[in-house]
Amino acid sequence: MSVQAIGSTLTTANSASLPDDGVSEQDFIQLFVSELQYQDPTQPLDNSQFLTELAQFVGIEQQSEEVTGINNLATLDSSDQTVALLSKTVQVSNADGSTTTGEVTGIQYSTNGVQLTVTPSSGSVMTNVNLSQITLVTP
Repeated sequence: MSVQAIGSTLTTANSASLPDDGVSEQDFIQLFVSELQYQDPTQPLDNSQFLTELAQFVGIEQQSEEVTGINNLATLDSSDQTVALLSKTVQVSNADGSTTTGEVTGIQYSTNGVQLTVTPSSGSVMTNVNLSQITLVTP
């Protein structure tokens, strides 16, 4: 997930690009079911071992839910930051190095992130302005 901040770009690592450092939840479930399926009926799995493995599974699930929750909070925080910019005067850094000053008149949320609409005093509307292009915010 990519989160933009005013004046710079912040990114988090894409989970698909991270190396596989261990057993995934699906791997754990398959291993656990295989263990139950192929256990020796004369020597069944010890209850304490079973409970330990079940607790590990629950721990993995809780960690997964916590990561999802943290990602949702980061997205909400980014949204709050953007809504606060409505009707504010901002300075936008352009691709050619120049800057333009105008009022934030619109916000668009898309899969590419948050994009602002800025209306300079000249009246020409700038669309698709990224948060990373904002260099100054004034009331």
